[in-house]
Amino acid sequence: MRVKITRNAAKVIQKELAKEENQGLTLKVFITHSHGDHAHYGLDLVKPTENDQIVKTDKDIDVIVGGDDPFLDGVKIDYLYFPEEGFVITNPSKGNHGDH
Repeated sequence: MRVKITRNAAKVIQKELAKEENQGLTLKVFITHSHGDHAHYGLDLVKPTENDQIVKTDKDIDVIVGGDDPFLDGVKIDYLYFPEEGFVITNPSKGNHGDH
Protein backbone atom coordinates (compact mmCIF):
# COMPACT_ATOMS: atom_id res chain seq x y z
CA MET A 1 0.00 0.00 0.00
CA ARG A 2 1.11 3.54 -0.77
CA VAL A 3 0.02 6.76 0.92
CA LYS A 4 1.06 10.26 -0.18
CA ILE A 5 0.81 13.20 2.21
CA THR A 6 1.27 16.71 0.85
CA ARG A 7 3.35 19.34 2.64
CA ASN A 8 0.26 21.28 3.76
CA ALA A 9 -1.37 18.15 5.18
CA ALA A 10 1.84 17.04 6.89
CA LYS A 11 2.10 20.34 8.77
CA VAL A 12 -1.45 20.05 10.10
CA ILE A 13 -1.11 16.34 10.95
CA GLN A 14 2.22 16.82 12.75
CA LYS A 15 0.72 19.66 14.78
CA GLU A 16 -2.16 17.39 15.84
CA LEU A 17 0.12 14.44 16.63
CA ALA A 18 2.31 16.70 18.81
CA LYS A 19 -0.60 17.56 21.13
CA GLU A 20 -0.36 15.89 24.53
CA GLU A 21 -3.81 14.30 24.23
CA ASN A 22 -2.76 12.62 20.95
CA GLN A 23 0.44 11.00 22.21
CA GLY A 24 0.57 7.33 21.19
CA LEU A 25 -1.99 7.80 18.42
CA THR A 26 -1.44 7.18 14.71
CA LEU A 27 -3.19 8.64 11.68
CA LYS A 28 -5.63 6.23 10.04
CA VAL A 29 -7.13 6.56 6.56
CA PHE A 30 -10.15 4.46 5.69
CA ILE A 31 -13.02 4.21 3.24
CA THR A 32 -16.30 5.62 4.49
CA HIS A 33 -18.12 4.20 1.47
CA SER A 34 -17.43 3.28 -2.12
CA HIS A 35 -19.61 3.03 -5.15
CA GLY A 36 -18.84 2.32 -8.74
CA ASP A 37 -15.42 3.55 -9.74
CA HIS A 38 -14.53 5.66 -6.70
CA ALA A 39 -14.50 5.84 -2.91
CA HIS A 40 -14.99 8.40 -0.16
CA TYR A 41 -12.39 8.53 2.59
CA GLY A 42 -12.10 9.42 6.24
CA LEU A 43 -9.26 10.22 8.65
CA ASP A 44 -8.92 9.56 12.35
CA LEU A 45 -6.28 9.39 15.05
CA VAL A 46 -6.31 5.97 16.71
CA LYS A 47 -4.20 3.78 18.93
CA PRO A 48 -2.56 1.19 16.64
CA THR A 49 -3.14 -2.52 17.21
CA GLU A 50 -0.88 -5.41 16.28
CA ASN A 51 -3.14 -6.26 13.31
CA ASP A 52 -2.99 -2.81 11.72
CA GLN A 53 -1.19 -2.30 8.43
CA ILE A 54 1.09 0.70 8.94
CA VAL A 55 2.51 2.54 5.93
CA LYS A 56 5.58 4.77 6.20
CA THR A 57 5.37 8.03 4.24
CA ASP A 58 8.02 10.40 2.93
CA LYS A 59 6.86 12.99 5.48
CA ASP A 60 7.88 10.77 8.45
CA ILE A 61 4.24 10.21 9.35
CA ASP A 62 3.05 6.65 9.82
CA VAL A 63 -0.43 5.94 8.48
CA ILE A 64 -2.67 3.01 9.35
CA VAL A 65 -4.47 1.83 6.24
CA GLY A 66 -7.95 0.68 7.26
CA GLY A 67 -8.50 -2.44 5.17
CA ASP A 68 -7.18 -3.97 1.98
CA ASP A 69 -9.55 -2.34 -0.50
CA PRO A 70 -7.72 -1.45 -3.74
CA PHE A 71 -9.07 2.12 -3.45
CA LEU A 72 -6.78 2.61 -0.42
CA ASP A 73 -3.60 1.88 -2.36
CA GLY A 74 -2.24 5.19 -3.62
CA VAL A 75 -4.39 7.59 -1.59
CA LYS A 76 -3.28 11.21 -1.40
CA ILE A 77 -3.96 13.23 1.74
CA ASP A 78 -3.97 16.97 1.14
CA TYR A 79 -4.98 19.99 3.20
CA LEU A 80 -6.53 22.92 1.39
CA TYR A 81 -7.17 26.44 2.62
CA PHE A 82 -9.43 27.51 -0.23
CA PRO A 83 -12.35 27.35 -1.05
CA GLU A 84 -12.89 25.64 2.31
CA GLU A 85 -10.24 24.77 4.85
CA GLY A 86 -9.85 21.06 5.51
CA PHE A 87 -8.47 17.71 4.44
CA VAL A 88 -9.12 16.37 0.96
CA ILE A 89 -8.41 12.71 0.35
CA THR A 90 -8.31 11.36 -3.18
CA ASN A 91 -6.79 8.46 -5.05
CA PRO A 92 -5.32 9.72 -8.34
CA SER A 93 -4.06 6.22 -9.17
CA LYS A 94 -7.69 5.03 -9.30
CA GLY A 95 -9.07 8.03 -11.18
CA ASN A 96 -10.52 9.69 -8.08
CA HIS A 97 -9.15 13.20 -8.57
CA GLY A 98 -11.62 15.27 -6.60
CA ASP A 99 -13.77 15.41 -3.53
CA HIS A 100 -17.51 15.55 -3.95
